[in-house]
Amino acid sequence: MISEGTAYGFAVIFGIITVLLVRSRDVRPWEAICVGLFGLYLGQTPVGLTVHELVTWFISGFSHH
Repeated sequence: MISEGTAYGFAVIFGIITVLLVRSRDVRPWEAICVGLFGLYLGQTPVGLTVHELVTWFISGFSHH
């Protein structure tokens, strides 16, 4: 399960990205994914757990050399 602090952290990050995207009025496919992730983390849906694991796996791939 996602801890409350982690969920808030991801929600804030994706929220900031979403605000910046809306202000630019130009949303590309990868940006739409960021907006979708923001919604999942904000809503804490059951699918959010799977998405969280995917995002964690993806980010951990960049942190391991």
